[in-house]
Amino acid sequence: MKHLTDSDIAKMADIKFTPDDDKTRRRVRAELKLSQRIPIEPKPIPEHAILDLHHKTEEEAWDAIMNLATSGATSATIITGASGILHQKFPQWAGNSILTPHIISYTPINNGSFSVKFRRNRKKSDGNQQH
Repeated sequence: MKHLTDSDIAKMADIKFTPDDDKTRRRVRAELKLSQRIPIEPKPIPEHAILDLHHKTEEEAWDAIMNLATSGATSATIITGASGILHQKFPQWAGNSILTPHIISYTPINNGSFSVKFRRNRKKSDGNQQH
């Protein structure tokens, strides 16, 4: 398929084609209301999340759990897998680390996952978090 050039378009329209026409650009901007700022809708905070840590390193798993704990979610199912370091590490992280204040409780669901209840992060859930 051939890409149309400015001269191709001008021949088809049988008029002088000006791609940078200020008058046209202003009219389009006005019609689309591009001069008005469009507020960004806050993302809804999930009540329950599922976090699968399969194929993640310890560092990636830690980051994912911390992001989830500070997201405003109130509960989660964290899948660590039945064997491996993450299944052993999660109870240590939840019980004795900087993650601990974010967690109300955690219980094993089965041999490879945990049910976790988080404290609500007020700053993030209100949308007023300072960066």
